[in-house]
Amino acid sequence: MEHRTYGIRRRLDLPYDQAIHRTREALKGAGFGVLTEIDVKAVLKARIDADVEPYIILGACNPRLAHRALSAEPEVGLLLPCNVVVREGEGGTIVEAMDPEAAMGIVQNPAVAEVAREAKALLVQALNLLTES
Repeated sequence: MEHRTYGIRRRLDLPYDQAIHRTREALKGAGFGVLTEIDVKAVLKARIDADVEPYIILGACNPRLAHRALSAEPEVGLLLPCNVVVREGEGGTIVEAMDPEAAMGIVQNPAVAEVAREAKALLVQALNLLTES
């Protein structure tokens, strides 16, 4: 798994639609629900007639972790949910998850930092599930 300073990345040898389905299932298996879905390709085509590769942003949330973070720091909602991108590229499909520790690192609250660590571990677990079968 590739890790960037602000995200965690995995390249899959799966068709785009299948990768979206597997990503949803992996997130569910790690305790995340998908609250939002943005089809970037469709939005850009409709708004500015731009043609881009298939690209979707899933807004993933683990309710227990979100509750703990919001209880510790109500403003942390500005950084929620965790975005997970599925896109075509590099001869396959790319799945990228935001790194909660990087995103929430701006919040100077130890309780939020602990939630971010746990969220990151669960997102890594979800991405690992994508390549296990």
